[in-house]
Amino acid sequence: MTGMNNTAPQSSRIVVVTRAGTGIGRATARAFAAEGAHVVAIGRRSEPLKETAAGHDRIVPLPADITAEGEPERIVQAVLEAHGRLDVLVNNAGIVHSSALGTLVPELITDQLATNLVAPILLAQAALPFLETSGGVIVNVSTSVGQRGWPGSSVYAATKTALELLTRSWAVELAPRGVRVVAVAPGAIGTPIGEHQGLTPERMAAVRKWQLAHTPLGRIGRPEEVAWAITQLAAPAASFVTGVVLPVDGGAVVA
Repeated sequence: MTGMNNTAPQSSRIVVVTRAGTGIGRATARAFAAEGAHVVAIGRRSEPLKETAAGHDRIVPLPADITAEGEPERIVQAVLEAHGRLDVLVNNAGIVHSSALGTLVPELITDQLATNLVAPILLAQAALPFLETSGGVIVNVSTSVGQRGWPGSSVYAATKTALELLTRSWAVELAPRGVRVVAVAPGAIGTPIGEHQGLTPERMAAVRKWQLAHTPLGRIGRPEEVAWAITQLAAPAASFVTGVVLPVDGGAVVA
């Protein structure tokens, strides 16, 4: 084993969070920063990243399109130049285009594959040598729906299910190298994902009604609740936890 279990104090850890400009990514960046870690917040748009970092001097925005050629390597290099190490990679970026089979168009399929699956693979690959040095952690963000069916958003669900399989496979593959790999699977969370899909307020209300009906705890979750799970799984105290996919869904998967 070339890597060591990461026992570095929270205050010295370097964390990369993708899609950190809104929702779960923003909450996760702030949660790590509150623990004393230095966070590099990745996203396509600079303004939301600045909002994430506002009032949090341990968060540094780094605008980047993780799907662009060479960007994963550029991101990792920028982190190393600024901090000299990398301890945690949070693959949070994800997009969803709702379309039923028979109406799918190639651009929307490849867009979801590029962001939800290919980019996390390439980021993890670029970061791996440095995570191995630090005994670091990869945290993938999937979706609890990926463990069931999601009619109308099957491509999104499929990419996230694939990310869970990568989590389990990498956990075994990288354990001898001292790198842990875990995932969280959020359920219905109060994020702008519906707005990003272009859903009308009426359609979003219908989606929320359905989600509430299928969530035993009877409410929509908060991004901070998912961020808590991410920081806990990535914490040095979780050093014997790898390969797990933790639902944060109010009981939706088991209902």
